[in-house]
Amino acid sequence: MTEPTKTHASWNDQTKLVHSGARRSQYGEVAEAIYLTQGFVYPSAEAAEQRFVELGEDEFIYARYGNPTVAAFEDRIAAIEGAEAAFATASGMAAVNGALFSMLRAGDHIVSSRALFGSCLYIVENLLPRFGVEVTFVDGTDLDAWREAVRDDTKLVFFETMSNPTLEVIDIAAVSEIAHAKGAMVVADNVFATPVLMRALTLGVDVLIYSATKHIDGQGRCLGGVVLGSEDFIRGTLEPYLKHTGGALSPFNAWVMLNGMTTLDLRVRAQAASAARLADTLAGHSAVERVIYPGRADHPQHAVSSRQMETGGTMLALILADKAAAFRFLNASNIAVISNNLGDARSILTHPSTTTHQRLSEETRVELGIMPGLVRFSVGLEGVADLEADLLAALDQV
Repeated sequence: MTEPTKTHASWNDQTKLVHSGARRSQYGEVAEAIYLTQGFVYPSAEAAEQRFVELGEDEFIYARYGNPTVAAFEDRIAAIEGAEAAFATASGMAAVNGALFSMLRAGDHIVSSRALFGSCLYIVENLLPRFGVEVTFVDGTDLDAWREAVRDDTKLVFFETMSNPTLEVIDIAAVSEIAHAKGAMVVADNVFATPVLMRALTLGVDVLIYSATKHIDGQGRCLGGVVLGSEDFIRGTLEPYLKHTGGALSPFNAWVMLNGMTTLDLRVRAQAASAARLADTLAGHSAVERVIYPGRADHPQHAVSSRQMETGGTMLALILADKAAAFRFLNASNIAVISNNLGDARSILTHPSTTTHQRLSEETRVELGIMPGLVRFSVGLEGVADLEADLLAALDQV
C-alpha cells in the first residue's frame, strides 16, 4: 500500500475533499479500496510483537483499533478542518458519547447549552449524572449565563454550534474565551454548520464532533461519526476509550463517507443557496407565523452567524399555528419527504415535537422553543423553483 496522500498547503478546500488521505494498494486503483477485514497478518512473530508495542506509520492491528479505509476518512476530514487528528465512530452519537465519556469521571462539572438534539440531551441530562458528573444547563445564547455557570473546577463546556431544531447560534469565540479562562475544554457539535461553512476549531473549539450520517454522506446511506482535536487528545484520551468500548466505524461506511466528501463542498453550497431563497419565500406566506433561518436579518443571532459562517446554512425551521397545521403541511408536500434525518440530497421535513424530541416533557419542549407548530426543513438538491412551488402549494393546504 502506498503512503497516504499528504495535503499540500496550497490546496483549496475542494481539492482537499477529493484527495487528502487517499491510500492505494499495489494495483493503483483510482477510487479508494475498501479494506473490509477484521484483522491484519504480520510477517513474523517479532513484527506482531513490535506492532503491539508501538504502531508504525500506517500500520494496523484490528478493525476496532483502526483500518486503512477508516484512516483515509479520518485524514481527509482532519485536513479540511485543520485538525491535528481525528477518530471515526460508528455513528454521530457514538462520537458524542466517546468525546464526553472519555474526558469525564465522577465528581467532574460541565456546563452545557440547554438546546440540544434529543439523544445528546439524554446523554448530558441522564447518563452523565448517573455516573457522578455534575451538569449545569444554560441558555447557550446568553453569554452572562455562561460566565455565571463556568467555574474554576469546570472540566468542559458542551454545545451545538447551531442547535437542533430551533437553530440557535452560539457565539463560539466568546464562549470559548469564557471556558478557557477557567481552564475548561470546549466541546462542540458542528453538524448543522458543516465543515464547509464553518471552521469551529479556529474559533476556539478544542474537540469537534460530527455526525457524518448527515451532510458528509449526504445521501442517506450510512451511519457514521467523527471526533477531531489535538493529537494528544485523540490518541491519548479518546482513542483508548473507543478502542476498548467498540464504537469503531465500519470500513464500508468509511468508504461511503470518503466518496461523499468529494462532493461535500458543491452540495452544501447549493443547498445553502436554496435555503436562503426558500426562507425568504416561505416567510411571506400567510400560514407561516415565523421562519427561523440564521441567514435572515430577523434571526436573533444573525450577526453572530454572519461572523462565524459563510452563509446561513442548509437548515431552516417554520413556525405554523399548531400540530394540526404542521401535519397538514408535511402531508401535502409532494417533493420533500417526511423523515428524521437531515443533510440529505433529498429535502426532508421533520416534526420535532412528535419525533426527534418527543420524549421530552411538554414543559421542556416549550422552554426550548420546540412548539407543536414547529417544522424543521433540511433543504436538498432539488430544483429550487420546484421546491418553492411545492412548499407554497403545501402551505396553501394549511
